[in-house]
Amino acid sequence: MAARPVTGGAGRVIAGSARGRALLAPGEGTRPLGDRVKQTLFAILEPQIRGGAFLDLFAGSGAAGIEALSRGADRAVFVDRDADAVRTIEANLMATRLRDRATVVRADALKWLKGEGRRTGPFAAVVVDPPYDRIELLTTALELIAGSVPGSAEAPETILGPDGIVVAKHFWKTAVPAEIGLLRSVRERRFGETALTFLRWASAGGESAGDSEHEVDR
Repeated sequence: MAARPVTGGAGRVIAGSARGRALLAPGEGTRPLGDRVKQTLFAILEPQIRGGAFLDLFAGSGAAGIEALSRGADRAVFVDRDADAVRTIEANLMATRLRDRATVVRADALKWLKGEGRRTGPFAAVVVDPPYDRIELLTTALELIAGSVPGSAEAPETILGPDGIVVAKHFWKTAVPAEIGLLRSVRERRFGETALTFLRWASAGGESAGDSEHEVDR
């Protein structure tokens, strides 16, 4: 039996063309991107994503990708293996009138990253948001993204653009490595039990892992 979507369960679109629109969540068992987390996340990401491509992995309600589209991302790809999540993303995209710039993929995110994902990028920003109790999914996803280095002869097709940024959403007690391949952690923000870790290519310059920011929002 399909889970009943929860109206407003994924909060609202914070800014942009779909501002104020309430978003459905796939069901009560999901952990949507809350409004406070979303606001902070996109205050950081908005300059990065405007006119670029956005990837929402383990997309759930699609709140991250929809916020990106609302704020001016050129296109967004949503990947989730759950049928209820895919239906919810489609409904949210129709409600926000952003469907024409979106691609919704029902697939295992890790398998997708190994194949089609490399042919769909590069992305200006990627949000990785697996279930908190599946840390292996988060780690493997980050390793796969790190394995597609821009300009690499071994992996000419890349997921993350040369100036791109990856955001890992995770339980605050889960440690994300400071370095994963050529990706470096540059910032961490905490909101109660939720944490966001931001990673960039080492070659992008600017902040390094040693200069990373660790902030707690009360």
